[in-house]
Amino acid sequence: MKIDPNSSADLSVQIAQAIKDAIISGELIVDERLPSEAELSDHFQVSRPTVREALKRLAAQSLIRTQRGASGGAFVNRLSFEDAYAQQVTTSTLLLSMNEVSFDTACEARYALERACAPLSAERRSADHLATMRAEIFRQGQPGLTDVAFCASDVAFHRALVDGARNPVLSYQLAGAVEAMQPLMNMITFTARDRAVITGLHTRIADAIEAGDGGAAAAGLQDLECETRKLASDVFAARAQR
Repeated sequence: MKIDPNSSADLSVQIAQAIKDAIISGELIVDERLPSEAELSDHFQVSRPTVREALKRLAAQSLIRTQRGASGGAFVNRLSFEDAYAQQVTTSTLLLSMNEVSFDTACEARYALERACAPLSAERRSADHLATMRAEIFRQGQPGLTDVAFCASDVAFHRALVDGARNPVLSYQLAGAVEAMQPLMNMITFTARDRAVITGLHTRIADAIEAGDGGAAAAGLQDLECETRKLASDVFAARAQR
């Protein structure tokens, strides 16, 4: 593990990256104890506070965990897909909000990814996945449901569809698309949409998933995308006339 002391990059960032690279390459394996702060300080020729800051960066990424006591120290963590979901959602949300990503671009990506899950979900979904989809459809039809609650239910419905594919890599990739993009799209379109239309499309999709018809589920998602794009177009046109 090496750093470049002549680089303009922060030393703690370099150290964190060097350790991260060692974990990714397999030089450091899961549950292996990292050298102590003093040993890392000597190895990288930096102060212990600098090493401590690097370890904090790694812990924030869930790459290491710390244990107290005589047998304690910093250990390489086993990162699960579930642990990484929150970071994926946060990163996707920041990327969308801080960069000029058009609505059409976000919409295209989000539905293209979910349509890829539809055939797998139709084939592999469990009773619990389908029950969640049905429960959210019922919730969406309740009078008095707030826009925020409808949005949350919308996300939960699509999350269940994606998770029904039973592919953790797809679920991880779609975490950002569904839980970051969907709320942003809802914020734009909620003032113009007809909930009954959305709920009807959700029902079509759930019926197809229950019947094991992945093609029909994908077609339902395609129609939902068209409806979402139409709503957004109407909203943007109305804003332009103000």
